Amino acid sequence: MQTASTKEDLRNLLAPHRGKRIVMVPTMGALHEGHATLMRQARALAGAEGVVVSSIFLNPVQFDNAGDLAAYPQTPEADLAVCRDCGVDIVFMPTPDIMYCGDRSITMEETHLSTVLCGAKRPGHFAGVCLVVSKLFNLVQPTDAIFGKKDYQQLAILRRMVRDLDIPVSIHGAEIVREADGLALSSRNVRLTPEHRAAAPTICQTLQEAKQAYKAGAAAATVCETVHKTLAAIPGVQVDYVELVDAETLHELTDDKRMALLAVAAFFGEVRLIDNTELTR
Repeated sequence: MQTASTKEDLRNLLAPHRGKRIVMVPTMGALHEGHATLMRQARALAGAEGVVVSSIFLNPVQFDNAGDLAAYPQTPEADLAVCRDCGVDIVFMPTPDIMYCGDRSITMEETHLSTVLCGAKRPGHFAGVCLVVSKLFNLVQPTDAIFGKKDYQQLAILRRMVRDLDIPVSIHGAEIVREADGLALSSRNVRLTPEHRAAAPTICQTLQEAKQAYKAGAAAATVCETVHKTLAAIPGVQVDYVELVDAETLHELTDDKRMALLAVAAFFGEVRLIDNTELTR
């Protein structure tokens, strides 16, 4: 496995591999089994002749809360070990001053999918995501990139970005990786109190019950209300949103024959957890 910390070093490492299948897994570090699953899927997709590239970069531009950025765990040595174990060929680990010019003046804006769900609560977040991912795509020029479905809105927005900007990258969505008790893996989970960690799997359990209810014909409003009440009843939990939307547009579902998405965000104490499930009738 090779590492690069500058754009020039990255380009030099990739130069011999141009023309091959290059599969990218962008991350912000603090890697866990969810990230490892993405990397293993990338290794399988690239095959023996292809190249797997992962980035480890805590992107300050996508944080709307300075405290959240400061609290984000950074474990570079452990992260490199995960990459090595999962068959990553090249790891790009830049610092903010490498990624961004001090007088940068170009931004990116998505005006539809990012106005709802987490985007409505975190102004500027997805603009920062689109900016950094577009820069990474320009630097690496991957043929494919893999993102997890836990951040479903991010996945949908990045699919729209490559479509609208004609970026020649195939975006792949990977299923959510969960703990044995159902809690979706997240770097934030380590910040949960023991009480909230014990209660957090209720999110997944409630989503699965809602999935079955929706399939049996329950109305969208009824499904959302049930999930909201269940989570709000947990001590110390504040529900941010529970919404059932079109899985592609992330807006109101106008045709129940289309794939739907039930998405949840809730604060367990100070820790904001998100989860979701795809629904069909």
